[in-house]
Amino acid sequence: MNKSEYAAWLQYAPKEKNHWVKKHETLLSQIVVSNESLLIHSARQELSRGFKSMLGSEPAVSAESDGGSGVILATIHEQLPVDTSELGSLNDESYMIQTVDNSLYLIGKSEKGVLYAAFHLLRLIQQEKDLLSLTVIEAPVNQIRMINHWDNMDGSIERGYAGKSIFYKDYQFIGDWTRIKDYARLLASVGINAVSINNVNVHEIETKLITSVYLPDVAKVAEIFRAYGIKTYLSANYASPIQLGDLQTADPLNEDVKSWWKEKVKEVYSYIPDFGGFVIKADSEHRPGPFTYNRTHADGANMLGEALNPFGGVVFWRCFVYNCVQDWRDRKTDRARAAYDHFQPLDGQFLDNVVLQIKNGPMDFQVREPVSPLFGAMPKTNQVLEFQVTQEYTGQQKHLCYLIPQWKEVLDFDTFAKGEGSTIKKIVSGSLYQNTLSGITAVSNIGDNLNWNGHTLAQANFYGYGRLIWNPDLAASTITEEWIEQTFGKDKFVLEQIKDMLHKSWSIYEKYTAPLGVGWMVNPGHHYGPNVDGYEYDVWGTYHFADWKGIGVNRTLKNGTGYTGQYFKENQELYESLETCPDELILFFHHVPYTHVLKSGCTVIQHIYNTHFEGVDDTENLVFQWKQLEGKVDTVRYEGILSRLEEQHEHSKEWRDKINTYFYRKSGIDDEKQRKIY
Repeated sequence: MNKSEYAAWLQYAPKEKNHWVKKHETLLSQIVVSNESLLIHSARQELSRGFKSMLGSEPAVSAESDGGSGVILATIHEQLPVDTSELGSLNDESYMIQTVDNSLYLIGKSEKGVLYAAFHLLRLIQQEKDLLSLTVIEAPVNQIRMINHWDNMDGSIERGYAGKSIFYKDYQFIGDWTRIKDYARLLASVGINAVSINNVNVHEIETKLITSVYLPDVAKVAEIFRAYGIKTYLSANYASPIQLGDLQTADPLNEDVKSWWKEKVKEVYSYIPDFGGFVIKADSEHRPGPFTYNRTHADGANMLGEALNPFGGVVFWRCFVYNCVQDWRDRKTDRARAAYDHFQPLDGQFLDNVVLQIKNGPMDFQVREPVSPLFGAMPKTNQVLEFQVTQEYTGQQKHLCYLIPQWKEVLDFDTFAKGEGSTIKKIVSGSLYQNTLSGITAVSNIGDNLNWNGHTLAQANFYGYGRLIWNPDLAASTITEEWIEQTFGKDKFVLEQIKDMLHKSWSIYEKYTAPLGVGWMVNPGHHYGPNVDGYEYDVWGTYHFADWKGIGVNRTLKNGTGYTGQYFKENQELYESLETCPDELILFFHHVPYTHVLKSGCTVIQHIYNTHFEGVDDTENLVFQWKQLEGKVDTVRYEGILSRLEEQHEHSKEWRDKINTYFYRKSGIDDEKQRKIY
């Protein structure tokens, strides 16, 4: 077993007896814990593990200081020689790390804060930061910091690219509790505080997760996560009263249905007293929901909210709802409009423990699409932003595609909902509208591969997701450097090479795949590899309308689908006008001739040719850059990453040739540079 792959960024690699170690080893020789509760036990255990591994000796653990150096774990409720007043105005997960004389205090506003402080300290040690004059005060910006698993109980994972489920096999829980604990450690180390453990497409067996058949095992998983400050959620089948009960209906206004859910929720909480609640996908892609009974999403969500409310539970109601079966001949129906059209009129009708879960874009996690206009349009409704860490449309963890820069763009996007400065990050943090529940969730990229993510460099997306949702103002470069130094050590050449590779990888992937925001040019079903017309005549409503004259979707108010009208005035005008619409989204909003000149000075067709050739060159350079690290990275990780990069390079050629050939044959326009197009 290659421990470096499995440990991810919690390497805790042994340190040489260098200047930093000599300076700090006395400080880190003792841990003082006066009250070792569940969460503080986890913190102390992690510190002991980290100190022993990195410094070579087990730290002494005591209930009170012997007067010498040490790391002291405490909450603000204890008597301390530290001014903790600043934590008073922060949320319960906040913490401070303060050096006082010869001791280092890890102080949480709550016990969960102590746990986060412990992981912060371990990160600083891995990076060899100065601890002798340290003052750190941290609080998460987002209240809900969640990860959604799309795991099925047969062991498969929908859109999973890192092996099988870590939870299930053959319709049972695997029972590898050690791995679940290690996963909880990874989650807590980046501040993730909620996890749902099954697919939002809830099939027949998974429907029974809320029954006595499986609840004992769900409770065991929840117990492990609880020790790391993480609440456990389940995706539930909206039609459960029919499938599990003896009811003939799942009508949310039916009193028997309401009673059934109240009793079911009571049963779940009898097994898991701190159960988080349900994630619901309803009336989407053939999933059951309130539309069957001519009810609204608010009716459906509130029925579940009422059942969960006495126990403090929450309903996450996904907004990925659209007319999923439509005629490709229909130029008016626009999938991009769907979430806004379905949900915006319901603003203010949802209960306080209902949260709308809104994808970052209006379509489906494409490499490039605009930000969903639903953000900012529902000031009276709780909402979370949904990202996709698993790389469904961005190379499926065979290709390197670092998504932190993309997510930063989304979070920094100004909606103008309450004037300038109404950014997505302010909306989802709850600060713009003072929402009672808010935050960010994402689809997991975790599987049972030894390295958790299939591609070792895809660990950076998982790590970066947690750090970014803790604090959306963190610079991408800061997050990247943290991950590299913890994962591969402090060699400066390794740091610079991997950092450069990661930061340009999203742009590279975009270059050789779908151009200028049009998206979707993938094989239907599995979504891997180029297929320009894969969805062009399909029922799912994802079209590019390419003909011999031009390409793109007219989503204008003037004479298109009207989608631009869902944005606030400033963005509506930006996207409506061909002159002001950003190049990278031009084909998402407009149908233009191949000869249309972009702001770059290049025509659309030449841009397609150029970027697809450049993308292949860039992937070749990724291989070259990685090869410079031979001997500087352990053999298993070096060879594993190299094989993925080489596969990416070969696959990028297929993308280049199929996309360029398609548009050359469609347009009849030659490449100005006379490169080989088939």
